[in-house]
Amino acid sequence: MRGMLCLYEASYICVQGESTLEQARDFAHRHLGKGLEQNIDQNLAIEVNHALELPLHWRMPRLEARWFIDVYEKRQDLNPILLEFAKLDFNMLQATHQEDLRHMFSWWRSTRLGEKLKFARDRLVENFLWTVGEIFEPQYGYYRRMSTKVNTLKTIIDDVYDVYGTLDELELFTDAVDRWDINAMDPLPEYMKMCFLALYNSTNEMAYDALKEHGLHIIFYLRKVWADLCKSYLLEAKWYYSGYTPSLQEYISNSWISISGPVILVHAYFLVANPITKEALQSVERYHNIIRWSSMILRLSDDLGTSLDELKRGDVPKSIQCYMYETGASEVMLVSQLYLEG
Repeated sequence: MRGMLCLYEASYICVQGESTLEQARDFAHRHLGKGLEQNIDQNLAIEVNHALELPLHWRMPRLEARWFIDVYEKRQDLNPILLEFAKLDFNMLQATHQEDLRHMFSWWRSTRLGEKLKFARDRLVENFLWTVGEIFEPQYGYYRRMSTKVNTLKTIIDDVYDVYGTLDELELFTDAVDRWDINAMDPLPEYMKMCFLALYNSTNEMAYDALKEHGLHIIFYLRKVWADLCKSYLLEAKWYYSGYTPSLQEYISNSWISISGPVILVHAYFLVANPITKEALQSVERYHNIIRWSSMILRLSDDLGTSLDELKRGDVPKSIQCYMYETGASEVMLVSQLYLEG
């Protein structure tokens, strides 16, 4: 049974076309299910149920490590030294993450955005946890801190466009980000001035760090992804204010950017790559397909989970609603089809 469990977990690292591993997954899933009906070891049954609920390779590594420590501790064949090392490793790394988070709280309080922009989501801890899921190793603290800033700022800016700003204000803000000019702040309302300056200062700080460490001037690439994001937000705001429902293709062509995938991925490259290559810079500027398709997957997955809630708070129709409007399909039919194909 344990070997079958390992086979089942391993099958999830297959790539498209590896039919043998796909067959192995079905085989292992079937026999694991039968094993649960028999009188197997209780601790093993817990692990099997856990894997069948969601495979290891789809889980967040550090949360999975914490769960497995508790399970391993109950096994009859446990190695006490290995268990002790696992707990030490978890506690030491958790202390590193807590130190990262303390830095982020200090930065967040200094911006006063949570205090001044009451309409926006205050999601600092959630945004930090996202970065731990992306890259948890202790040596990547700088990435986690800077990426948390990126995630937090794009959450605030998303709410500016979706729930608060007027269309005239949003056009001014988009122009200011596109120009990347302090003087463009003058016509902005007070809350937008704070938002723009927080974005401007944080992004320039990251660009300065890259110049110091790598000798590369990357501000062009960073300001471009933020300008593209704001332009995509503005287009969606125009759709909302005019009551326009785009076609699915029209929606997708814009929304793979508005989901903020390019912002996250382009910053991620500059925060961890060493060395930064000229070839990669060209791909970053053109939005290589790995950025485009990853962002599209993120967009469609996000729409499946949150589209109804976002519509209630005043957002544009999402992919599901655009497809329904275009084809006359029911929501149940569409969601079922997406899950079957996915």
